[in-house]
Amino acid sequence: MRVIGAEVSLDDHVLVTRARAGDLEAYDLLVARHTASAYRTAVLLGAGPDSEDVIQEAFVKAYRKLSRYRGESSFRSWLLAIVANETRNLHRSRSRRDGLVLRAAAAGPASEAAEDGAVGAVLAGERRSALVHALRQLPVRDREVIVCRFFLDLSEEETAETLGWPRGTVKSRTSRALAKLRGLLDREEVRHG
Repeated sequence: MRVIGAEVSLDDHVLVTRARAGDLEAYDLLVARHTASAYRTAVLLGAGPDSEDVIQEAFVKAYRKLSRYRGESSFRSWLLAIVANETRNLHRSRSRRDGLVLRAAAAGPASEAAEDGAVGAVLAGERRSALVHALRQLPVRDREVIVCRFFLDLSEEETAETLGWPRGTVKSRTSRALAKLRGLLDREEVRHG
């Protein structure tokens, strides 16, 4: 489709409208635009090595359910809600409700610590490691809200849409989860001096 290729600045609403009308290239543009955040969401919510499968399934389901998208929220948050649900389905199928892995947050070049003058990198790596360790100790719902709000930088409204919670629940759970996380990090700091 020549028109879409020339109009780089088309917003999601226009692309969704065109995709609903059967324009596969418009949907391809939506996929291209949102793949990175969908992948990050799947990884941070614990899909790990199955993240690509999760987002592929999410994009297929989103396409099939495109007629149900009402535009009340952004296409991105609607899609991320599907990704979050697919990730939950993955966990249920694995029977690992407690296994949300945040490897993406912990991932960093292994050679950082080996470089000359790497004191800052070592300290940053230790802080990142402590954060990931503390996040893994949080209950699943607390972890999900922290990931959405701070790792994916979603607004409260987008987080509510993504997790399927009322906005007030997002606010209160974010507050409680941050308090728990601070407590875990404080304990970790005391333990390691």
